[in-house]
Amino acid sequence: MSFLNQLKSQAAELQSRQAREQRNFEESTAQTEYACNTVSVYLQELARQLNVIAPPGPTLSVDGKTPWPAMRLVSFRCDARKKTLRGKEVYDYLSLGWDIVPQHGKPLLACVKVNFPPDLERVQKRLGWGAIQHERSDIRHPGKNALLAYSFEFLTQSRGSVVVTPDHDTATLAFRAMNLSGFELVQASWPARQVGQPLLDELAKRIVQQPHAFG
Repeated sequence: MSFLNQLKSQAAELQSRQAREQRNFEESTAQTEYACNTVSVYLQELARQLNVIAPPGPTLSVDGKTPWPAMRLVSFRCDARKKTLRGKEVYDYLSLGWDIVPQHGKPLLACVKVNFPPDLERVQKRLGWGAIQHERSDIRHPGKNALLAYSFEFLTQSRGSVVVTPDHDTATLAFRAMNLSGFELVQASWPARQVGQPLLDELAKRIVQQPHAFG
């Protein structure tokens, strides 16, 4: 075989591989977009229904010792953003957010005190997850000025959310959920073909504090 024919063979093999990769990308993207459309429709309808129901919220405590009042979930809202990928407009992410407020009355001013590093880390992490505005102050010995504890003051109101981020190359959807069953972060991914109403029903059950199989 001449050198030119060798080059022709290499070029043909490369073109064939690129064509296969392009088909795979197109199939993966189509599958992912179908799942994203399913999620978008489901979350929008879920938000409409839960805004009417205002379901009970999770049992909350910043330090694991001082309970918050009974909470409810309100102000559900959806968002979806898109981007350009390989010349096509596709989903960048989808989200559902809501507020967690007392079932009765307005948010209360609360205070917790911690004096050990593990407790401090736990409280700060939960305050961050809950997007809770707070004031931190040091408690010191009146005579020796030695640090005795940290005090955190805040209102008993928080937020929850679910963010779904697709990966069109691998046809997967990553779920990142905050404060579904308490102050927590839940992350899990599923193949796009598995993201349908059964999975989303389990997510909805977890949001409204019912037995579930999500995450």
